[in-house]
Amino acid sequence: MRQRQLIEKAVGPAPWYWQTFPEVTGASGKKYIWRYHGEAGPVGYLVTLNLRQSPDTTVLALNSSCRPFPIGDRQFGVWCEEQPFSRGEKPYVRVMSFDPDALAPFPLEDVAGWFKQSNDKVYAATAPSADFEIACDLAPGAHTVAIPEAFREAGELLMPTNRRPQDRGFDARTVIYVVRPQDQIVDVLPQKWFQEKFDGVYEWLARVTRDPSSGRLLGDGLRVPAFELADNGCDFGRWVE
Repeated sequence: MRQRQLIEKAVGPAPWYWQTFPEVTGASGKKYIWRYHGEAGPVGYLVTLNLRQSPDTTVLALNSSCRPFPIGDRQFGVWCEEQPFSRGEKPYVRVMSFDPDALAPFPLEDVAGWFKQSNDKVYAATAPSADFEIACDLAPGAHTVAIPEAFREAGELLMPTNRRPQDRGFDARTVIYVVRPQDQIVDVLPQKWFQEKFDGVYEWLARVTRDPSSGRLLGDGLRVPAFELADNGCDFGRWVE
């Protein structure tokens, strides 16, 4: 029961898990809320960030598969997988930080149809305060990545990715990135077990968290029951009841 509760609190991708998104409060004390716009209409399936005291004031819009996370008490970040349109360019994970009070409002009409015409995952009238990228062709193991100072107050980021190039000596289509901003380290954990049990298309890994008691990774996904990984973070451990 305890482990299942930990998984239920883990952040999953927009729009399916939008209710797991962290609360956002600016340095000014202003509070912001996440809003899901349903499945119909020109902004269907979008999740936006709005002022709590003015719910129609939109400052950020997220396309599918984005995941926000807290950075200290007054900032927040968003990470997402990016798939370039240009042939030959490899996908990557983009990580952005935002100051909510610095985000300029924009009419929701501005974003209607935007994501259908572009490859962007995040729409805002104000650029991120900082960002960095993680290549999707990193080999298994630990890697040093240049992570801006703006992310140092973020905790450990656990990033399940579901599109993985078949190279660098292993064939896992699903990979978990363990990002430690303070150490500027990214651990690449291939999940070969996942493709043995699931198809990776209609069944995919959605969210991962760490059990503070055992240190093991827990997770679940779309049509994927709750599970616990082995100590190495790569092998299947057991199903969580």
